Amino acid sequence: MSSHRRLTQNDIAKLAGVSQATVSLVLNGAPAAVARIPDETRERVQAVIRQTGYVADPIARRMAKGLNRILGVFTYEPAFPSAQADFFTPFLLGIEEEAQQQAYDLLLLTSAGVGDNRKIFSEGNRLRIADGCLVLGREFDRKELARLVSEDYPFVAIGRREDAGGTVPYVGGDYAAGTRQLVEDAIALGHTKLAYIGPHGPAESIADRWQGFSAALADAATIALHIKAVNRPADKILDAIIESGATAAFFIELADAVRVEALARARGLVVPDAFSMIVLGSHIRAARSPVRFTSYEIPREEMGRQATAMLVNRIETGSAGGQILLKCEPVKGETLGPAPTGSANKSSVNKTDVTS
Repeated sequence: MSSHRRLTQNDIAKLAGVSQATVSLVLNGAPAAVARIPDETRERVQAVIRQTGYVADPIARRMAKGLNRILGVFTYEPAFPSAQADFFTPFLLGIEEEAQQQAYDLLLLTSAGVGDNRKIFSEGNRLRIADGCLVLGREFDRKELARLVSEDYPFVAIGRREDAGGTVPYVGGDYAAGTRQLVEDAIALGHTKLAYIGPHGPAESIADRWQGFSAALADAATIALHIKAVNRPADKILDAIIESGATAAFFIELADAVRVEALARARGLVVPDAFSMIVLGSHIRAARSPVRFTSYEIPREEMGRQATAMLVNRIETGSAGGQILLKCEPVKGETLGPAPTGSANKSSVNKTDVTS
C-alpha cells in the first residue's frame, strides 16, 4: 500500500477482513454498540490499527458523531475584569486543563448581553456551535437552567444548583460541611456566642454556608450577632461584634474580614486574643492582608476539571450527568483561638437581626 496515500477506514477493513461499518463502530461507536461486536473481531481491527499506525481523520470523526468537539463556557458575570478574577480564574484553569486532556476546544460565550443582563439565550447567541456548555456564576437564572434541562441540551453547572424543571447536573464545593466543621472547631475552643457577617441567601453557595453554620450550633452556642450584608463600614462591624459579646466572628467575604482585622489591630485588639475571626471560604489574593485567616480551601480548579469531564461524558454517551459536591479542606490559619476568659466585648445582648 503506497506510503504517500492516507489510510482510510476501508483500507483497515480490508486488512482486518471485516466491513467498513465494523471499523467505524470500533473507532466511533457508542460503548453499547461496540460491546455487541465479538471480542475476536474487535481485537483484530484494533491490531491492524496498531500495526499500521492508522490515525482517524479528526474531521471525519467529528462528522460521524455529529460533534464539533467544542465546549461552550458561559459566565453570568464578566470573567476577566480584575474585580472578578478571584472568582473565575481557578475554575477556568481547571476547565482548560481538562478540555485539553479530552481534546476539546473551548468557546467563551461573550456575546450574551452586557453588565447585569448576560443571558445564555440572548438574541443571536452561539450556544449551538458548542456540543455542550459549562455554566458559571455567583447567581444563575433559574429560568434559563430550566430551559436547558427541557431542551435536553448537554450542560453542567459549576456550583450546586437547585432543581430547575428537572435534575441539574453540577459539580460544587461542600460549603455546608466545611462551614459546620469550622463552627464545631470554634465551639470546641469554648466559643458559645458567635457572630455571622453576611447574608443567608439566596444563592446556593451562600445558603449552604448558612445551613452549615446553623446546623452546628445546636445547644452548644448561640448567634449573638448577624449582620445580613457584606461590605459594611469596618467600624460598624467591629463595634457591633464588641457590643454583642461575640467571641468568634464568621465572615462570608474575605474583604470584610481584612478590614475589620486591620481596624481591630489599630485599636489595640489582637486577633484571636480579643476575639477570633473565621472566613468561610478561600480567596486567591492572600497578599491583601499579612494575616492568614482560619478558613477552608474551595477546590475551584478541581470543580472545573470534574465539571468538564462530566460534560464530555454527557456529550459522548448521552448520560444525564450527576451531582457532585467536593470536600472543602480546612485551613488552620492564625485567627481562631480559645475563647477569651476576660473578653474585651462589652455586652452579651444578642443582636440576631442586624441588617445595616
